[in-house]
Amino acid sequence: MPTLEIITIGTELLLGEIPDTNSTYIARTLRDHGIDIYRITTIGDNPRRIASTIKEAFKRADIIITTGGLGPTIDDPTRQAVADAVDQDLVFQPELWEQIKDRFKRFDRVPTANNKRQAYIPESAIPIENEVGTAPCFIVEQESSCVVSLPGVPREMEHVLHQYIIPYLHERYTLKTQIIKATVLHASSMGESAIDEKIADLEELANPTVGLLAHPGQVDIRVTAKAASEEEARALSLPIIEELETRLGDVIYGRDEETLESKIIELLKENQRKLTLVEFGFLGTMVHRMEKHGFEGIQSNAILEEPEDLNHLEHKMMRIHQELPNHILFGAAFTPNKQPGVHFVFVDGDSVITTTRYYGGPRDYVPLWAGNVGFDLLRRHLIEVNRNK
Repeated sequence: MPTLEIITIGTELLLGEIPDTNSTYIARTLRDHGIDIYRITTIGDNPRRIASTIKEAFKRADIIITTGGLGPTIDDPTRQAVADAVDQDLVFQPELWEQIKDRFKRFDRVPTANNKRQAYIPESAIPIENEVGTAPCFIVEQESSCVVSLPGVPREMEHVLHQYIIPYLHERYTLKTQIIKATVLHASSMGESAIDEKIADLEELANPTVGLLAHPGQVDIRVTAKAASEEEARALSLPIIEELETRLGDVIYGRDEETLESKIIELLKENQRKLTLVEFGFLGTMVHRMEKHGFEGIQSNAILEEPEDLNHLEHKMMRIHQELPNHILFGAAFTPNKQPGVHFVFVDGDSVITTTRYYGGPRDYVPLWAGNVGFDLLRRHLIEVNRNK
């Protein structure tokens, strides 16, 4: 399986003035053609640094793709940088110049003298016509490796990639199109480091791969398999998924599109129970999360004055319970100015559960974190109710 490094070129990218979408597009496209992505690098418009990076990439990768720096101005250095990296001179290609002039003619324009720079490419380069722009592209082969230089304009890059580069790579490296199937398991109530301790050996697998991604109050476990078909990829992933579920138990609450909210609604239906949600300090985010799943019977934070502490919240919840004795009540309150922390209260019949949790991350993430933590506490309560039936 050939390996790929992507080099995006442009000081505007390096300084964060515009986002780099090209590398993401190339990586997502070529991974499905059986190419391993090793590294993505962004470099400013400096020919020496670009040339040095290309030389380094030749030591690691079979395929190097550059984007950007093929324009007509002095600060478009890719042609010279590639020539320097392969120790060649730039050579004028009359056919490329004719293509550039034809392109301008279509736009009813005349190219300026500096546009002629775009017709110079490294001596051994294979010229590639850019049918949707004025910057010709090229490929330079070096033994079993190659460097492909594409335009920085996304529309132009995408056209040339699909029209010419992918067929070229298939022929040169006898590529086999692969299916990449990813399954994401969602876990809550256990942190990333604790999960890592339980599944570290699985994270060392080559195919499928297992990786972790932490969110506030939730950890995603991604199982990614490469195979010739979706069925084969699924067969590779299944035993690993089952092993993860065995090791982590009900820490895992769902897969892929499943959410804590959808699980709660599912459990409520199984128990034939109704839920009332009361929140304060989260701008209605927890209410909105449940409403997106078509859930009704929610009271907003408008009914609550700011609770002074956990006992105050519990008292308010018990008053609501008197009006709705057959409902499970879930209350959550964030009181940063009086007693920092998130207070949770569950009232279900004669059972009252109270707890306060603390989050040390960015304040903006408190609603998301509190929702995930609180909904997981509710999920576990409903699971326990099911067990005790």
